[in-house]
Amino acid sequence: MASDLSNIFKEELSNTLEQLLSKSAQIEDIVALVSDNFDSTQLVECIVKFDFKGISPKISFYIPTLTATKFEYLMLGGMGDLKEHIDDEITDAVNEIISNICGSFCTSANAQGLGDIGTIKSEVKSSIIIEGSSLENKTNIYEMIVSLDDEKLPFIICFDDMILPFFSSITGVNSDEIETRSETPTVMSNNNYNMYSNQPTVQTPKNLELLYNIKLKLSVRLGTKVVLLKDILRWDVGEIIELEQMVNEPLEVLVNGVKIGVGEAVIVEGKFGLKIKKIGNEDFRLNHIGL
Repeated sequence: MASDLSNIFKEELSNTLEQLLSKSAQIEDIVALVSDNFDSTQLVECIVKFDFKGISPKISFYIPTLTATKFEYLMLGGMGDLKEHIDDEITDAVNEIISNICGSFCTSANAQGLGDIGTIKSEVKSSIIIEGSSLENKTNIYEMIVSLDDEKLPFIICFDDMILPFFSSITGVNSDEIETRSETPTVMSNNNYNMYSNQPTVQTPKNLELLYNIKLKLSVRLGTKVVLLKDILRWDVGEIIELEQMVNEPLEVLVNGVKIGVGEAVIVEGKFGLKIKKIGNEDFRLNHIGL
């Protein structure tokens, strides 16, 4: 059974939209696309290639005019007028949003240490304007209803056959239903690859002891926020910057810039400290900090 990345994808899609558009974002529903509903509209088509475990499937995103124009408008801080038609500036804005969504999705998926995924990477291959009639012959295509505050916007996604089992909660397809291909790697159980497992998956090699005194940079990420260049330029002493992280959310633990776990802030003899709440197993930590 392939690991299901659906929830990770939906969470990162919502989180990224919130960060970029400064609106509360939530996926309300996911249904099989009725292409006739979009015959009379244009869309921005973004094709993204993913690489993991020896395969390179694609996911195509189709952002209708209603959604695309709103995305660009909010990315500009709600300044000016809301456009009625898709243009190059809107296409660029959608491209940036999709790139950020896929990048965040890959980062979160990699943090899980899933054996049948390994390290997943994404790359936007193209972003163009197309007519809605182009959707008629597409298969494995779904419409997400994305809520931005109280406004509901359509967001369309189309999967390659190879990647369908990895989004089984959305597609309803599991690995047993996909014809075995000679180039498709054997799906491994993820029981021993959970990022937060307390048991190591491999025995520590003896020669690893030679590296025990290597110094690595430990950092704790309080929170992040995507900001506009114009906002950065107007900052001055005393400016308060609101982060996306809620005060009760765990803090990310990073070694050499790579997330290996989460924890909570504590005070240790008058200094800030960190209490580990969840952390990747030994195999995960070794692989992801480059040792």
